[in-house]
Amino acid sequence: MAKYMLIMRGTDESVAKMMETPFEEMLETVGRFNEELIRSGVLVAAEGLDDPSQGVVVDYSGETPVVTDGPYGETKELFGGFYVIDVASKEEAVEWAKRLPAIAGSKCEIRRVPGIDEFPQDNEWIIKERAWREQTGQL
Repeated sequence: MAKYMLIMRGTDESVAKMMETPFEEMLETVGRFNEELIRSGVLVAAEGLDDPSQGVVVDYSGETPVVTDGPYGETKELFGGFYVIDVASKEEAVEWAKRLPAIAGSKCEIRRVPGIDEFPQDNEWIIKERAWREQTGQL
């Protein structure tokens, strides 16, 4: 099994359309999809994100980090939420992404989440992280 992150990206148009959808209807639609993920045993995590105007960006392009408040220039640079699923293959992750209750015009980026076992196991930081993961029940 491998973990994949499904990253939901909207456009100005798809976000506007989503805002027109009654909140209870949106909860029902997303809730049904979440229930499918849970029943199938693949859901690891799922979260929506707050309005971009409430966020900040830390830019490391200069000598010292610069913090800028939202909103941001282009919606296409943002994502509105994510799922982390644990599935057998990228193809299975794609199949789940095709079933996402997404608004027309939005997109879903799929990225594999490398596991701790893929890193050098003799590295002191990996050893510390593995111990922390074991202590917190993540391994």
